[in-house]
Amino acid sequence: MQSFQASEVSSLDGIALTLLNANPKTRVFLFDGEMGAGKTTFINALCDVLGVVENTGSPTYSIVNEYAGREGQVIYHFDFYRIKNLEEAIDMGFEEYLDSGAYCLIEWPEKVTPLLPPDSLYVSIDRNGKERIISFPTSV
Repeated sequence: MQSFQASEVSSLDGIALTLLNANPKTRVFLFDGEMGAGKTTFINALCDVLGVVENTGSPTYSIVNEYAGREGQVIYHFDFYRIKNLEEAIDMGFEEYLDSGAYCLIEWPEKVTPLLPPDSLYVSIDRNGKERIISFPTSV
């Protein structure tokens, strides 16, 4: 398990790059943290590192945002905070997104746990005052 302290938003790109380099085959990333912990902010940094040039933001109301990364790769950013039950995720085609081979960056993954592939990687984001502690395992 690796843990990083971030007191500045500018340090998040480096942590995001470390996450991707440490887990090069992972495509489904699950972000765990309380409301306001910085999940969306860290996902924005991941999108920057993946070469997304458009504005990124929380898909709280749309549930999913789609971005184009470097070399045309697709990145899906999900925010399941507002879904009421698992059937909503199934009805929106969530399983097809997971099967696409694209990056799937998921906030509030506990709402869709039964649908998540076993090789998903949890990223924990905790607050410690103004600092954020970002922790994740590395591939074996």
